[in-house]
Amino acid sequence: MTLVEALGKIEALGQSLFETKDVAALLGVENSNANKIVSRLAQGGLIIPVRRGTWALRTHLNKFAVAEHLTSPYPGYVSLQSALYHHGMISQIPAVIYVVSLARTRRYKTPLGTFSIHHVGPDFFFGYELDETGCVKIASPEKALADMFYFSPTKTRLFVKLPEIELPRRFDWSKTLMMTQHIKSPARRRFVREGLISIRKAARGGRS
Repeated sequence: MTLVEALGKIEALGQSLFETKDVAALLGVENSNANKIVSRLAQGGLIIPVRRGTWALRTHLNKFAVAEHLTSPYPGYVSLQSALYHHGMISQIPAVIYVVSLARTRRYKTPLGTFSIHHVGPDFFFGYELDETGCVKIASPEKALADMFYFSPTKTRLFVKLPEIELPRRFDWSKTLMMTQHIKSPARRRFVREGLISIRKAARGGRS
């Protein structure tokens, strides 16, 4: 089988992201042979290496879809500045794709961009929805803003300075404040809640 034929079969899967084991099953070969095939396709610039054993097609690729492949086997969702920009709440395009996950905090530099994974406990892992493609988990406007305050006291200091926020007309303050009830740490819960209230007051021109 030629590389062109292999690529055609991979493209016929209709998946922008796939693993070496998927190629092995698709082509009916051993994993070692499948790895040689995808490595040669990557060397030719026909596919993109995402992480060990995970690859991406260059066509019709949604970068956000890469997030859960990087956090696997743990779930994750796009949030923080990336979700704020997606919802039109900030104007500056983030240089990094931010992801909240049950996986440990780490940073991935890939040919598709840099992904910053931030660990959260199960108590605060919620508040996401599927995007318009139905394939990517992304924080709701309310959860994206709550996540910003949740992570601002962390050692990374990445989220200390909140960008200028433009709230959507349907932003639900009661929903985002109720989310803080799930934070186990009283100190962090109070910090997040006070931060959200300060933003709400600013949005209302100082009225409580």
